[in-house]
Amino acid sequence: MKIVKLPWAGIKLEHNHTSIVIDPFYNFPADLGTPAGKLIPLDEFGKPDAVFLTHVHPDHFDPEAIKQFYGESIPIYVPIEVVEYVAGYGLTSVVGVTLKDVVTVGAFSIVPTFSVDGLGDPQVAWIVKAGGKTVIHCGDTLWHGYWWKMKQDHGPFDAAFLPVNGPVVQLPFIMPASKQPIVMTPEQSVSAAMALEVNYLVPIHYELVNNPPYYTPTADIISRVNQSAEENQVKVKWLEAKETLTLT
Repeated sequence: MKIVKLPWAGIKLEHNHTSIVIDPFYNFPADLGTPAGKLIPLDEFGKPDAVFLTHVHPDHFDPEAIKQFYGESIPIYVPIEVVEYVAGYGLTSVVGVTLKDVVTVGAFSIVPTFSVDGLGDPQVAWIVKAGGKTVIHCGDTLWHGYWWKMKQDHGPFDAAFLPVNGPVVQLPFIMPASKQPIVMTPEQSVSAAMALEVNYLVPIHYELVNNPPYYTPTADIISRVNQSAEENQVKVKWLEAKETLTLT
């Protein structure tokens, strides 16, 4: 299995001439300010056979990019609660899933599993299996108590793509502000990797977005991930956009 890092939280997975993407993202939402890094047109990564969305926040669900680069009829798998919302953007092959479903796309077997959204919206993590390898992509989940069940039911995991930027937000439609992170912090992500007993923690969801006070990521992300990982003997694989992780 070959995994290519997309900008922000997205990844592309390839195996035996089949490919899927999770949370592809290109058009930067105005509410998030100015991107702190480069956004790469999705066609530079090639067209996948299917799209999987963890949830529909605008930094994970980019309908215009999906239509532009993949076409409006590409199969898109989403939490069942948001099917109508996603289809409302003119996407014609939207499939809702529950935690009881298993999706097959070519060589891949994909299972939705537990995730806890920082704003209370529907969200899943995706477990992807192919060629005897298993990875998990956790969107922008909070810390939760399902990690051990996920490991028991679906592990061991060769790699876990986990969010690390621990942002605090002040959103006009959610007041008063909690002043609590709505995504896992660096230390929590390492703890999740430990609970999942993964071979590699691959950090996602960091550096690109920084727009205080609307969206304020935690400080010293990279050094804190590395320090916590070293203290807890967790292997970390940092990937820039277009870099790959090959699991053999």
